[in-house]
Amino acid sequence: MQIAHFKRVITPKIPCLVAGYTYSDMAQKIRDDLYMTGLCCDDGEKKILIVSFDLLALDEWFIKRVRKKCAEILGTEDSSVLFSCTHNHSGPQTIAEANVEEKENAPYMEKLERAICEEVRALEGKFQPCDVYFYSLKADENRNRRYTSGDNRTTFTPHRREILPLADGFADKELGAMIFTVPGKHDPLYVIGNYAAHPLAGHGPGLGGKTISADFPGVFRNYVKEETGAECMYLSGAAGDMIPKEDELGASAMEEMGKRLGKAMLAAMVDAPRNPDRFKLENPRLGSYMTLFKAPLRKRYYGNPKKLASYYLPQEEFSEELQFVSIGDVAFAGLPGEPCAELGQEIKWHSPFRRTFIAFCSTAYIDYIVPANFFVSGGYESKVHRFSARKTVDFVKCAVDALFALHDKVFPVPEGEEPYPDGLDLPLRSI
Repeated sequence: MQIAHFKRVITPKIPCLVAGYTYSDMAQKIRDDLYMTGLCCDDGEKKILIVSFDLLALDEWFIKRVRKKCAEILGTEDSSVLFSCTHNHSGPQTIAEANVEEKENAPYMEKLERAICEEVRALEGKFQPCDVYFYSLKADENRNRRYTSGDNRTTFTPHRREILPLADGFADKELGAMIFTVPGKHDPLYVIGNYAAHPLAGHGPGLGGKTISADFPGVFRNYVKEETGAECMYLSGAAGDMIPKEDELGASAMEEMGKRLGKAMLAAMVDAPRNPDRFKLENPRLGSYMTLFKAPLRKRYYGNPKKLASYYLPQEEFSEELQFVSIGDVAFAGLPGEPCAELGQEIKWHSPFRRTFIAFCSTAYIDYIVPANFFVSGGYESKVHRFSARKTVDFVKCAVDALFALHDKVFPVPEGEEPYPDGLDLPLRSI
């Protein structure tokens, strides 16, 4: 295995439209820079590229076009180029919402496209060999922003902060890690961290909501870099209903959360190389897979494109790509829009890979994707979910089927053997 990586500033000039809550707020200052971070892996037969952006989201047409260009530069398939956004609410407007003129973000998007292609071209000659480890631990830094009472009715807690002590909904606490080290040594070269929470710790009222910042993912990356020397990527997990425990409370909340996640990552970087029999990927072969999920649009959207936040969706049908890349026995599931943590966890539970991490806002921006019962209990997320509630389980199944197909492709099961996975012969082990 060999890797090459890049990190490039993508901070906009101010004033500019701020993405997130409204389409009229203008950024007035820059707290810290925004970045795009990219990692390219090469196993000698295949290359994959993962790029994370400190942006709210990217449009489907942009993703497809630039993904194709990157694949051509690298000599690989489109499915091997995975884009993901941290869903940063303190960055520039980068999606063509129905009530925002496309011209308002076109100059920035043109510059971003050129920057991506320049960085991918510059990877040539920068590859270096590495060992690869994975890790998983719990980090208690997020919470579910929905409170559902005994009669199955939901309150959106960002609008009712006084009931936060009651909010005990499901939260995905997993901090997933991929750790790339100097061959035969523990010295880290590159780290990927994966966690589920909207970057809304530093986004506050007034000036706080009009400030350019990468929020806690930027603090996390900086902490890892400063303490270890390794470059670092942050990938957002299924954060649709996940927010920081201290959301919208300013710079201090952002700094503290980012550093706590950074400390947890350092713990992973200590433990994984010391236990290579548990965490080292002995066969880090690369894989990629793309599939298409289709479902009927909710009837509220029929013939009314103004209700669609993204202009490109076809009438009466939801149709979006699900994308998957794998490094050895670890997979990244690139999903469109903002899937809620419950759905991300379902995909993780049913995946055949040793570990599966969700990559947020990857193939398109299409608002929220929620479990069917959210339509019963109500709440903000279900109001903008695009397709029929009866197809949510099909969405999960489509992702899981693709993960099985990818695993079979990378690690084919010998003819006559039980299809993987089958743990009948695994020993029972105590901790």
